[in-house]
Amino acid sequence: METELRTSQAARACECGATVWLTGLPSSGKTTIAHAVAGRLRDEGRRVEVLDGDEFRLTLSSGLGFSRADRHTNVQRIGLVAEVLARNGVLVLVPAIAPYADSRQAVRERHDGSHTPYLEIHVATPPSTCAERDVKGLYARQAAGEITGLTGVDDPYEAPEAPDLRIPAHEQSVAESASALLSLLVERRLI
Repeated sequence: METELRTSQAARACECGATVWLTGLPSSGKTTIAHAVAGRLRDEGRRVEVLDGDEFRLTLSSGLGFSRADRHTNVQRIGLVAEVLARNGVLVLVPAIAPYADSRQAVRERHDGSHTPYLEIHVATPPSTCAERDVKGLYARQAAGEITGLTGVDDPYEAPEAPDLRIPAHEQSVAESASALLSLLVERRLI
């Protein structure tokens, strides 16, 4: 009976939801790390969703531009969906730039209001490395004058001052970055 109770408590502990927001510059590795973590958790039978900022831009936020107000609205939309999923037992990984500290703080406050765990992870890859990776061609297009408002180049990025975890993705492998995040989730008793 005692073993069944411990097993039942452990199962409940692993069913709590949380939002894990990965913020960083374009091409910093946010999405790659999020999918690596999600894959490992799914392999363990965990309910997990990745809410990719780029996918939101194509769907629920398709009418928004890149002004400060529109970026704030986009982050709040993602934050709402993440909070609803998380408070219903899903571990939500959100790889989204979210360049402004006040926008990220508003999402944290939404989670605090529903007593839903929220972690902010800074994928701290320097702009030079992001420009070298340039997985979407944004840095090249900005350098060629085809686009403006690239976060961290000609538009602001306010790096978190005190994130729950700072990942130097330029100094370690994807597997090492994913392991660091998984270790934090274990430490915080979220998995």
